[in-house]
Amino acid sequence: MTEIIAACVGLAALAGGVAVITKLVNFLKKLSDAIDDWQGEPDRPGVPGRPGVMQRLEKIEAQLRPNGGHSTRDVVNRVEQTVRRVEDTLAASLEAQRGDTN
Repeated sequence: MTEIIAACVGLAALAGGVAVITKLVNFLKKLSDAIDDWQGEPDRPGVPGRPGVMQRLEKIEAQLRPNGGHSTRDVVNRVEQTVRRVEDTLAASLEAQRGDTN
C-alpha cells in the first residue's frame, strides 16, 4: 500500500512539474513574441517583414510635423485654414444680412 501511495505522489509531482514546465514554455513563447514585435521581423520566404515599434513610432512622429504638404499635420493645418475662411465668409454674410434688414 505504501508503494502505491508513493507512486501516486510521484505521479502527482511529475504531473505538477509538467504543468509548471508547460506554463513556463507558454510564458517564454509570449515573451519571445513580445520581443519580436518590439524589434520587428525581417522578411522571410512568403512572409513580409514587420518594422519594430521604434520604427513605427518614428513614422507616426514624422506625420505630426509639417513637411511641405504631405504630412497629416499639413493636412490638418489646411483644413483648419479652410474652416476659418468658411467661418469668416459666413460671419460676413450674416452681418451683411443683418445690415440689410435694419
